Amino acid sequence: MGKPKQQVLSRFFSPKPKPAPSSSAAAAPDPPPPPNPKPSAAHRPVAAVASFSPAKRARARSLSLSPKSPATKRPNPTPAPPSRVAVRRRLLEPLHPPRPLDPTTGGCGGGKGYTPLEQQVVDLKARHPDVLLMVEVGYRFRFFGEDAAVAAAVLGIVAHPDRSFLTASVPVYRLGFHVRRLVAAGYKVGVVRQTETAAIKAAAAAQKGGGAAAAPFARGLSAVYTRATIEAAAGELEGGGDAPEEGSSGYLVCVVDKEVEEATGKEGSQVKVGVVAIEVSTGEVVHGEFMDSASRSGLEAVLLGLAPVEVILGTPLSFATEKVMTAYVGPASNVRVERASRVAFGEGGALAELMSLFEKSVDNASRVKDDSQLIETNDDNNNLRGIEGIMAMPELVVQALALSVQYLKGFSMDRIVCFGSSFRPFSADTEISLSANTLQQLEVLKNNSDGTIEGSLFHTLNNTCTAFGSRLFRKWLMHPLCDRHLICARHDAVSEISESMGSRHSVNNLQDGGDSSCTALARSDLCTILSSVLAMLGKSLDIQRGITRVFHCKATAKEFVGVIQSILTAGKQLQKLVLDDTGIVSSQHKPVHSSLLRRLISTASSSTVLNNAVKLLSCLNKDAADQGDMLNLFIASVDQFPEANPSLNQIELLPVDRRVPSNWIKINSTKKTIRYHTPEILKNLDHLVLAKEELAVRCRSTWHKFLTDFGKYYAQFQAVVESLAALDCLYSLAVLAKQNNYVRPIFVHDNEPSQIHIKGGRHPVLESLLGDNFVPNDTELHADGEYCQIVTGPNMGGKSCYIRQVALITMMAQVGSFVPASSVMLHVVDGIYTRMGASDSIQQGTSTFHEEMNETSNILHNCSSRSLVIIDELGRGTSTHDGVAIAYATLHYLLKEKKCIVIFVTHYPKILDIQKEFEGSVGAYHVSYLATRKLLEDTEKQVETSQDTKDLGEITFLYKLVAGASDRSFGLNVALLAQLPSSCIKRASVMAAKLQDELSAREENKLRRKMDTTNAYGPSESSAAVGLLCAQPYQRLAEACRRILLNLTLAQSNNDATNTLASLKSAQELAKKTIEGFHI
Repeated sequence: MGKPKQQVLSRFFSPKPKPAPSSSAAAAPDPPPPPNPKPSAAHRPVAAVASFSPAKRARARSLSLSPKSPATKRPNPTPAPPSRVAVRRRLLEPLHPPRPLDPTTGGCGGGKGYTPLEQQVVDLKARHPDVLLMVEVGYRFRFFGEDAAVAAAVLGIVAHPDRSFLTASVPVYRLGFHVRRLVAAGYKVGVVRQTETAAIKAAAAAQKGGGAAAAPFARGLSAVYTRATIEAAAGELEGGGDAPEEGSSGYLVCVVDKEVEEATGKEGSQVKVGVVAIEVSTGEVVHGEFMDSASRSGLEAVLLGLAPVEVILGTPLSFATEKVMTAYVGPASNVRVERASRVAFGEGGALAELMSLFEKSVDNASRVKDDSQLIETNDDNNNLRGIEGIMAMPELVVQALALSVQYLKGFSMDRIVCFGSSFRPFSADTEISLSANTLQQLEVLKNNSDGTIEGSLFHTLNNTCTAFGSRLFRKWLMHPLCDRHLICARHDAVSEISESMGSRHSVNNLQDGGDSSCTALARSDLCTILSSVLAMLGKSLDIQRGITRVFHCKATAKEFVGVIQSILTAGKQLQKLVLDDTGIVSSQHKPVHSSLLRRLISTASSSTVLNNAVKLLSCLNKDAADQGDMLNLFIASVDQFPEANPSLNQIELLPVDRRVPSNWIKINSTKKTIRYHTPEILKNLDHLVLAKEELAVRCRSTWHKFLTDFGKYYAQFQAVVESLAALDCLYSLAVLAKQNNYVRPIFVHDNEPSQIHIKGGRHPVLESLLGDNFVPNDTELHADGEYCQIVTGPNMGGKSCYIRQVALITMMAQVGSFVPASSVMLHVVDGIYTRMGASDSIQQGTSTFHEEMNETSNILHNCSSRSLVIIDELGRGTSTHDGVAIAYATLHYLLKEKKCIVIFVTHYPKILDIQKEFEGSVGAYHVSYLATRKLLEDTEKQVETSQDTKDLGEITFLYKLVAGASDRSFGLNVALLAQLPSSCIKRASVMAAKLQDELSAREENKLRRKMDTTNAYGPSESSAAVGLLCAQPYQRLAEACRRILLNLTLAQSNNDATNTLASLKSAQELAKKTIEGFHI
């Protein structure tokens, strides 16, 4: 292998021989060299492919530069070695310069045109210029031109010149692996397959007189893959590849917007945004239209929640929307972007596009009505919800949906929008839409350290067994319920499953995958059957994506049988549960009481659904499906082409000494016999091969029609899968509650005041890490009493953990989960709003403080009296005075205008003054601690001689929330933990002491001036006595007593609890110093 490759590269590096000089050629000047092409990203890896070892590089240079004979000697005997750019340019430069990619140019006359295969590639590339083409040639898929350079870069394969194009190739059996890698890199990949076989081509050539025998195989674009569509078509890819993450989604999101007419017209005005998100692999269509602010916080929340892998931008877009989308789909995001003009979809054009799509599905609907064995369900209602629902959609949503359908037509996946049952709005009336800030700051879906799910709420709570159950559980966390009856229905279901589990030991055995037979006696039929069904589904294929691939006609026979068989097995198992409470209680079979569980189990085990599953499987040969044998797949089709079968028995076996006609063809021989083919056999064998290939074509066509007809069952099977996913989520919540001793929260009625009462609340994520070492805290908030908590305390003392804990417990309760606490009673909140942390957005041109203000503005505009608001250290991104003023004003607005439940964390003591205005409604709290600290001396000498940091003392965090404000934040201790240089910490200690003394001096001066003003009318007897005392030897003692008296008076007159504590501590320290000095 190495020798021919070296010869090819040597031929490439060697200079082309110059033509013999002639009289005319000698007089003509040398033609100018072709301009050097600019290096592009696609060309970079080719240089890496063409890199050699030093010995091979020297040999290649000698082959290309050393003279072979005196006649070809160059004028310069010592040429400079070619640069890396030159080598790359030569590698990319074909041996024969190709013509422009003109589809009308054909043939290869005179060796200057394209070969027939190359002409096919040129024609295909002209029709699909934005697609990276993989062309099937024999047993390999080949890349040509720029596509080969891209493939070499991404796949790490060799790209080399071949005739007119740079080319590269991969084996057929590795197609799926390489397609996934190219798609993951953000490319739109098209697979070009041969549409005819050798036998069919030969038969067609024979019919035309043999003229078409030299023509290339007919080829066509069979499939196109992108990040949003590859999972919907993964079944037809050979070679497999990396499986997607469990529960991962691949939304295709289309975004359009429109400026509001009432807007002022200046930049940053509000707009109306329309968004449609399609999960092609599951059939889910999410839509919504909403008003958004100048910061596009609503659009950011949608993008963060959906995490799309592909985005369609309906141009034109407003400047702010374009800015947000550009930041989201940046190079680091690996999100593919398509731009589509929506000009043609104005004034009813979008609705007409969608109506034409529904008209094409009328035939399928008519077949559904004619089928007498079709399951009895609300298909007509689904169809009405599809047509009438789209007509009732807002204008921008219809435009976004039309753009999405137009895009999916290129993949033959546009039929997915014809089913109204798959549509759902972004925010329903029964759900809460959490903002992007809340999802990120509470670490609901991802952690804030490395962006993975490790350490997130989703990772902690998710105990689902199936991939489709995990996807649904993610949606539940993003959209908690706000309807008390629906929440209680989920709690009832979780409670019933949890009670049927028995001991915690049995639950742990089940989660570890152990044998559940030993614990079957401790659990009822509900837990036993649910666990077995979910365990079976977890080990099988992703049936949700499987039935969608079947609907898109992209599934293999093996996948089809596996998906339908899994649904059939799960349904039969669930039919063993007793759903009807007939009043006869059996010790072996207990009925299911939860209305939600009954409805889900009834849908998943419907007898009509199972009958249709049996009907579909009865048409197929399971063994042939497992082996991929399309010829024997259909049971009713195995007897096709009977005339070709007898020809197999016409092979003659004759003795060696037997004479045969001269026109017989010898096949093989042994010592005793020789195998011959007669001319009739050869002719029949050709007919047999042609018949088999035609049979294979017919079988593939029949299979495609079989999958197309499955569309009439798709809505019902989709409902079954959704019910199984909901059962998986409920079972996951029951396992969570049983393993961690969670309690069921109690929701008060909607007419009662807003309130949150949590006893022994714990942070669910940190508790999973710390276990029993976690310190629980109580929360008492009530609209008729104290509905605002101002939390102070030292840095790293647990303030942020406490406020996150309250928000997460509230969210978990409304998701339907039990919560980590001793007891919880609360109202149904209509929103959870958070503002914590510090971050900027350079891509959007916003500073840290601007981000703070944007988040605060979103809270103030959207929260209500039934909301929960969490604010952590507002105003720290600007100067102290501005920060205090903004934080105070924000809290005042929330208490007076909104009157919502608020937990406000701050290091500004001035904020506590708000208690005077809202007496009884605002409480001051701090996270407790124990501190031992020696006083610092304000002398440079001591700072220089001190060898340790014991002046800072020690602090022990107790992590317990107690009433009262904290007077210190212990920032220097955090600096010590962060291992700042000791000299820096010492200098900071001195500066802190100086600033504290200056503050105390100012307060003393204020009090002195106040006392002087009181005694302005003349000295009193007490002042005369003090003066007399000062004249005596006890003048220092008198001055110390005066300072102590000033601090005590200041503490008594000051309404600020923090300043009062500081004054009292100062008086105590002065008294200790005075006593020690007096004794000395």
